[in-house]
Amino acid sequence: MAAEANLTRDLGTGLSIDFTEQFGQRFRTLTELLGVQRTIPMASGTLLKTYTSSVTLDGTEVAPGDIIPLSEVKLEDGPSQEIKWDKKRKAVPMEDIQKYGFSRAITMTDNKLLNEIQKGVRTKLLAQLATGTTTVSAVGLQAAMAQAWGAVTAKFDEDDVQVVSFINPFDAADYLAQANISTQNAFGMTYLENFLNNRVVFMSAEIPQGTIYSTADGNLVAAYVQMASGEMAQAFDFTTDSTGLIGVTHDVNKQRLTAETITAYGLVLFAERLDGVVVGTIEASPVPDAGV
Repeated sequence: MAAEANLTRDLGTGLSIDFTEQFGQRFRTLTELLGVQRTIPMASGTLLKTYTSSVTLDGTEVAPGDIIPLSEVKLEDGPSQEIKWDKKRKAVPMEDIQKYGFSRAITMTDNKLLNEIQKGVRTKLLAQLATGTTTVSAVGLQAAMAQAWGAVTAKFDEDDVQVVSFINPFDAADYLAQANISTQNAFGMTYLENFLNNRVVFMSAEIPQGTIYSTADGNLVAAYVQMASGEMAQAFDFTTDSTGLIGVTHDVNKQRLTAETITAYGLVLFAERLDGVVVGTIEASPVPDAGV
């Protein structure tokens, strides 16, 4: 008997394609919002360097024919990060596949896994931004954001600076309650565009309340291991999208009667100049003296 027409085949590959396309599109959206200008493929194990910089210009007025004195430019190394493999695996048992259907059971749990991978990328970024070496403080969100904007602009005064910031959602709540501003979502974070002179402001509960992280869009770099080609893609039959940011494969474990999703990626989003990262503190309004 001939095979029935229109059979659905290679569903695992289809699910892998959907996973990688979702992750790639979400990450592209994030980097476009942040204005990331450098997305660089690197080998696993590469050390990602950060630095602080300073320039001291010699102000001597040079007479005709005299030797021009040197001005000093300092680049000091900051903490480095190693781009490492991040591997994840999850399994759906036969019972859930029977209960929900194969495609739905895998898709539901894949979405949860995708969200956790996103969280890991942004958690590392926020942890690094917390080590910024420039600090400001002011009373209230608007004043603190203005100080942070000014400090970033001063650090990159030779560039066409667009400032991006990260804040705790509770710090924005009072302000947003009184303003006609719509929020959007990307990569698991709520964000505001063109807010208080910033290109974009992201909100995350991972940021301590009363704290702002601000930097220039050109200071952010994405480094990743290319998953779309090479020995690993051949050895493990990874599916990737056009970005090659993440490799995904779906398989079944017959001994355990589970359907598994396996992902591998090496991806770091970081600020290159730590002195160009401003850590702002939102101070509370002073309490009036009861005796006054």
